[in-house]
Amino acid sequence: MLPLVVPSTLSTAGRPKNSPALNPAILESVIKVSAEIPPSARTAEALGTYREGCGVVVDDTGLILTVGYLIVEAHTVAVKIKDDTLIRAVVVGYDHESGFGLIRTDEQLNLKPIMLGNSDELIEREPVMLISAGGSQAVTGAYIVSRRQFAGYWEYLLDQAIYTTPPHDNWAGAALIGRDGHLGGIGSLMVNNALTDHAPLPGNMFMPINALKPVMDDLITHGRPLRPQRPWLGVFTGESLGRLVVTRVSPDSPAERAGVRDGDVILGVSGEPVVSLADFLRRVWSLGDSGVELTLMLLTETAVREVTIQSASRLDYLSASRTDKHPD
Repeated sequence: MLPLVVPSTLSTAGRPKNSPALNPAILESVIKVSAEIPPSARTAEALGTYREGCGVVVDDTGLILTVGYLIVEAHTVAVKIKDDTLIRAVVVGYDHESGFGLIRTDEQLNLKPIMLGNSDELIEREPVMLISAGGSQAVTGAYIVSRRQFAGYWEYLLDQAIYTTPPHDNWAGAALIGRDGHLGGIGSLMVNNALTDHAPLPGNMFMPINALKPVMDDLITHGRPLRPQRPWLGVFTGESLGRLVVTRVSPDSPAERAGVRDGDVILGVSGEPVVSLADFLRRVWSLGDSGVELTLMLLTETAVREVTIQSASRLDYLSASRTDKHPD
């Protein structure tokens, strides 16, 4: 297994040896992002009506890359640059499948963009820098300790998530910088299983930048990917004692309309058993695009029942709660 941070592998500055240099231009180009979300928004209950994190300047027109949950359904977005100047921004695009969001400022930032790197080159044992807004005090040296799938309880799955340690406290939208000084990932979560699913180790999960590249032009031009959307049910699920348990059902979602309830145990999808969250998601998505009909086998208390669900597009579900829809 990977030898983690020990004195022989650290520089005198407390950073991994061979890690990227602290280029002042890179530090200035990771900026604070804040967003206000209407109380009526679909995501307000789960994610709150005020969200704060970081974003990374990725071109010279004010385009900023961040984690999508910060800005999804936002009514007002602002960024704060190094001199504490607040600048208004607008949401450019959001992709639920990869987890990325793009915003753009109303005025030029005069900050050097950070080039997108190749996240496939970021392998285990690689030293990286994790940077959030706040200059040199907001930098953590870290190692990549794992490249593996991440399954999120909100119907989210990454095949090659980047797990790092030690943890960076201000992870939401933070930049992961490789040895080449390029952007390799965007911060999503703090986790306690950075090394493996079965060994406790605190760290962060970063979304790999290569997952953005196929949809970036669509996000800039249309606000959303033009590829077919995956089926979305509206269930929040957790794995407990070998069971896949529904912990929450989104209001007015396909699952709620079909009668799925909190506490239901998901046993199978359209005749096939499922044993994990990732297994469940892949089975649902294998059946077709959003709108496909499927059957869930559920254990409710001591009774097994089946429900038929007409799936939907999550992006359409979110758009339905807005009056200022982004044009397609």
